[in-house]
Amino acid sequence: MAEYDFDLFAIGAGSGGVRAARMSAGLGARVAIAEERYLGGTCVNVGCIPKKLFVYAAHFREDFEDAAGFGWTVGERRFDWPTLRANKDREIERLNRVYAGLLDDAGVERFDGRARIVDPHTVEIEFETGERRRVSAGNILVATGGWPSLPEIEGIEHAITSNEAFELEALPRRALIVGGGYIAVEFAGILHGLGVDVVQLYRGPLFLRGFDDDVRTTLADEMRRKGIDLRFESNPAKIEKTPAGLVATLEDGSRVEADRILYATGRRPLVDDLGLEEVGVERNARGAVVVDEYSRTSVPSIWAVGDATDRINLTPVALAEAMALAKTLFGGEPTRADHEDVPSAVFSQPPIGTVGATEQEAWERHGDVAIYRSRFRALKHTLSGRDETTMMKLIVERAGERVVGCHMVGPDAGEIVQGIAIAMKCRATKAQFDATIGIHPTAAEEFVTMREPVS
Repeated sequence: MAEYDFDLFAIGAGSGGVRAARMSAGLGARVAIAEERYLGGTCVNVGCIPKKLFVYAAHFREDFEDAAGFGWTVGERRFDWPTLRANKDREIERLNRVYAGLLDDAGVERFDGRARIVDPHTVEIEFETGERRRVSAGNILVATGGWPSLPEIEGIEHAITSNEAFELEALPRRALIVGGGYIAVEFAGILHGLGVDVVQLYRGPLFLRGFDDDVRTTLADEMRRKGIDLRFESNPAKIEKTPAGLVATLEDGSRVEADRILYATGRRPLVDDLGLEEVGVERNARGAVVVDEYSRTSVPSIWAVGDATDRINLTPVALAEAMALAKTLFGGEPTRADHEDVPSAVFSQPPIGTVGATEQEAWERHGDVAIYRSRFRALKHTLSGRDETTMMKLIVERAGERVVGCHMVGPDAGEIVQGIAIAMKCRATKAQFDATIGIHPTAAEEFVTMREPVS
């Protein structure tokens, strides 16, 4: 590819773009990357990392309350939002520098500007100064991620998305959250934990569509028990600004007053105006870049990974796709990313951990399955007095006894299910789970002591 300036040019320096650039450079490729916003993409700047930091902060309220049952007297409790926000910003700035260093150390050339595809082997970068520069590449990677989407209703300009929620000047006294996905339930828990009165609306009969039904109902029960006002089959028709704040008029005519309205109603691939249509790159009905199992688009020299493809929109999946791409292009090893049994967590309060099939999916795929389920009060809360419960569930195909689904709602769910995911990747059976000695006393041991199926 000596006729090109670079062997690979990545558009977007989020998780997928940075990993693909670094790994490709490590395999000897000449690589460049362009980013118009911030290094690290959504995950580092307005996603996973700041969100998890805020979850930690929000949970301290319950921790302080629980301490009394263990003999601790906690003094004055006062939360300072500007301190949390400033400390979060400092950590994000550190991570931005880390990402820059990783790229520089790998020999990747960085362009701070907006890149656009001109033809199958040419990219034009526009810088803040207005200057433009064209470079050529043997391969072009689209790794631009996703962006929050908002409905077209009257007054939507008064709402914010999760992007802006991380930078609020002050916490609202009342917040209305619209949406039923993981971002919506996470921010409902965060704001409630920080002392905000929260109402969450979802247009369907139950939130977290696509998750196991026991997970969905358990989390709804626990959130309501904590004091979050969940309202299903409810959706705003318009938003008005008043001297007292904001008012959302719902489709049924009722009204909800709030100081802030946060929409978390979905994200769309951030791939508009990249020049994709002009060069013939196919996109689907949602606007995502269509790729094959090796992440190649309909134009052989153009590739795409991560949320831009709208396959499984998780940071570790983007990383896996990027690794596979580098091996395919420059490692002499055509590699497909494995999208089967991908574990995930929702950092709601309490959190969710899940891997494999839901109960409904398992019945459809395997025909006959056994369901093991347990719901209990954690040992900690026998002294704290808190009435929070934990739910654990295993789904087993009867024919081969293989565990095909694992779901949990409760403290440390993500940490626990990560280990279960390894076992499931190894195609572990229920008998092997049963033969494993539990660690006592832990919640995790429940996964190896459930003996009688509930169905």
